[in-house]
Amino acid sequence: MSQRLLFSDPEAAADALTFAGRTARLGDSGVRLQAANGTLAMTSAPLAPRGLFDTTPTILALRALPVDPELVCDLVVDPTLLVLADDDRSAVVLPDVAQSPAWAGIAPPRGGWEPAGGIEASVLAARAQYGIAAVAEAMPADPGEDVVRTVRASVWGAPDEALGGLPLGTAFAAFTLGFIVGEEEAAVRRTSAWTRVSLRRGHVLVRGPVRSGLTPVRETGTGA
Repeated sequence: MSQRLLFSDPEAAADALTFAGRTARLGDSGVRLQAANGTLAMTSAPLAPRGLFDTTPTILALRALPVDPELVCDLVVDPTLLVLADDDRSAVVLPDVAQSPAWAGIAPPRGGWEPAGGIEASVLAARAQYGIAAVAEAMPADPGEDVVRTVRASVWGAPDEALGGLPLGTAFAAFTLGFIVGEEEAAVRRTSAWTRVSLRRGHVLVRGPVRSGLTPVRETGTGA
């Protein structure tokens, strides 16, 4: 029998598949599954460099869900191969083969996070929509993969003043992974080379230098 992830209820299992589906639609071939102490951390890389000269920033998305307290695992799988078990709607069947993408070897620190202000969810949504339009406008007809990655890196990797100097891709990750729901202020925390933007439905983790000396962004608005 194939190995399974055992969730606390069918809603949590469905939530896991929703996150996996959104990951797959972004073209990310892997989702990392780390379970311990009754919590499953699902991590994907909406944006990550491929190759030495790729300037795409490393931006990870993390969703935490309740699972069987006895479940312990750490592996990366193809998100398109995760399916609900036929005989248990609270279980997700794992594929037989794991993956090893480069980004999975990058581990954000577990502790040492210091508060660094906040960003309104409406601002994240608005900046994500701006970036999506900018990528579409800059993309030539029939682009190859290298051109697509170059355009995406130039747009999503650019520091954005509305996000306190974080890459515009921070908003892209929060928006496309479904972390923005209603009005809230995302908490921003930093440690060493990482910044974490936390919303109720998930976290976006950004690796790399960010601008310093900027005041926290607390704008309000519809963001649409």
